[in-house]
Amino acid sequence: MNNYKLTIQYDGTNYSGWQIQSNANSIQQKITNAIKIILKEEVTLVGSGRTDAGVHALGQVANFRTEKEIDLYKFRFQLNSVLPEDISVISIQKADEKFHARFDAKKRTYLYLISQFKSPFYKKYSCFYPQQINLEKLNELSNIFLGQKDYSSFCKKKSEVENKICNVYEISWFTQYDLIIFKIAADRFLHGMVRAIVGTLLKSLKQIYPEIYIQKIFESSNRETAGEAVPAKGLFLYNVEY
Repeated sequence: MNNYKLTIQYDGTNYSGWQIQSNANSIQQKITNAIKIILKEEVTLVGSGRTDAGVHALGQVANFRTEKEIDLYKFRFQLNSVLPEDISVISIQKADEKFHARFDAKKRTYLYLISQFKSPFYKKYSCFYPQQINLEKLNELSNIFLGQKDYSSFCKKKSEVENKICNVYEISWFTQYDLIIFKIAADRFLHGMVRAIVGTLLKSLKQIYPEIYIQKIFESSNRETAGEAVPAKGLFLYNVEY
């Protein structure tokens, strides 16, 4: 059995998210359908993780298995010809037969983009936040999130997973051109987690004792105590490491 690994980019604006859902437009479904058209067979496409509705990807990873030997260059060209313009397979390679895009992933990295002035070019892919942002303070507060912690307060209430322990390896804020960028890397992410963390950190800047504010949110294990989630349009799955 041949196992093929895809690296995928997509604009999530018009989709319900990565995962196939009934009566919804998903990225996983679009790619699965495209593969079926080319190979003339049903395949199971496994992604490294789910991205929510409206979330984008610069480096989503997925894999599928087939008995067929594929011409990688030709297949990628055919796949991109069938896929809509807002989804692109940027690379395809043959993987070990046991490779699993989700279970073998060691680290996932997300970026969140914030624009501080009205721009027609940033509108679709960033959160407009005109208020003053203290990056030095945000980086200091972000250190509280490092390490292995219970992220019950930072995921959607109806999260399907019982285990809400995540290990955050890296977290930072920096500027790039006209944008403020939040970067976070962890072993796993819960439903809505990154957007809740960004919203909470921005809200913490308005608190008298922001460190205590964040610590109490962790201790509460209650999503209602954390800040409001920022819009999905600014969030990108940047990279997946194995």
